[in-house]
Amino acid sequence: MQHFGILLLNLCSLKINMSIFDNTQIAFADKTDAQLKKAYWMFKAIEQPALTGVGISVLNFTVKNNFPFVSGIVRSTLFEQFCGGETREESMQVVKKMFRHHVGSIFDYAIEGKAEEKAFDITCEEIKQNIKFAEGNPAIPFVVFKPTGFGRIEIYEEVGRGAELTSSQIAEWERVQKRYNEVCQMAYDRNVRLMIDAEETWMQDATDALVNTMMEKYNGEKAIIWNTLQMYRTGRIEYLQKDLERARTKNYFLGYKFVRGAYMEKERARAAAMNYPDPIQPTKLASDDNYNAAIDFTMLNLDRVSAFFGTHNEKSTELVMDKMGAIGLPHDHPNIYFGQLYGMSDNITYYLGAEKYNVCKYLPYGPVKDVVPYLTRRAQENTSVAGQTGRELSLIQKELDRRARRK
Repeated sequence: MQHFGILLLNLCSLKINMSIFDNTQIAFADKTDAQLKKAYWMFKAIEQPALTGVGISVLNFTVKNNFPFVSGIVRSTLFEQFCGGETREESMQVVKKMFRHHVGSIFDYAIEGKAEEKAFDITCEEIKQNIKFAEGNPAIPFVVFKPTGFGRIEIYEEVGRGAELTSSQIAEWERVQKRYNEVCQMAYDRNVRLMIDAEETWMQDATDALVNTMMEKYNGEKAIIWNTLQMYRTGRIEYLQKDLERARTKNYFLGYKFVRGAYMEKERARAAAMNYPDPIQPTKLASDDNYNAAIDFTMLNLDRVSAFFGTHNEKSTELVMDKMGAIGLPHDHPNIYFGQLYGMSDNITYYLGAEKYNVCKYLPYGPVKDVVPYLTRRAQENTSVAGQTGRELSLIQKELDRRARRK
């Protein structure tokens, strides 16, 4: 009878929790009716893969050929939805607005596809300025950069597979390491958490090794340098266990951003074309299980591990919350953060903020023309992720209906 009572209590709790992320009044508190209607129109267009594909092709063509009217159109649609502004200073309007709801911001310099040394130096300097900007500001709890913002993907690949480097490649890799060390040293000196994103698997071994070196060097007191793990990959839990063993032996702390991943189609196609084992989990369920295993790993090792759960998955988010509650952690425990992309899943972000969890939005910024590759990737991901766009549409419609009833 006692077991039945516990089961009934758990079922009742599940029934209640199924709707915790459905409060659209909280989710869209900062959005006007006009903004919601524009977002609805845009997600409706993104929902159509064929239309999205054509739109992206046209957009890339017009940007490449400097069509003068494109910047204004992009700014008032995709850019407005998914970016904070063209500069960090312009983006501060969004930062302040979100922080009123206990939602932090992570500036993401969203310039992609550059592969020249000058561009890498510019990005490095931009990250340094972001670190200075974030120092002492609770509204900006992390700074982030992409590995390919600091060096060519090909050099990461060569280093990761242990290839014999030419003298020019050795010099190139030394410049990459110098950029990492400069920003990590600055982050350490200014007590700003610095997160390094994950990218394609074939360049990730070199990134992981370099980030581990930085963690060992700068995380002796707490997690200042954070790596990113894509849990749709195989072998990531085993990787975590080895990382933990090394960190305990050498006495430093680990910080991780956990995501599912964003390169599945590209990874599978390359593995098939080059005839090597597919590095991606065989099913979505396996990816979900792997992500949830990372949650368990974190909760079991909070003395050494800090985690940022980057996810738009409501079930995974709720699972973290449940496990925090089960072991009596406060909502704002310093080792646990949540995060979503700006312009998506506001129902999750703003609920977490209202409940005083540590939660952030990834806030991309940069000149409109230069962030088009980022924006087209966002559109493609929304098209390919099952249910994501439909979820956004249903929540927006629900809030518009709620407001209409109140008029």
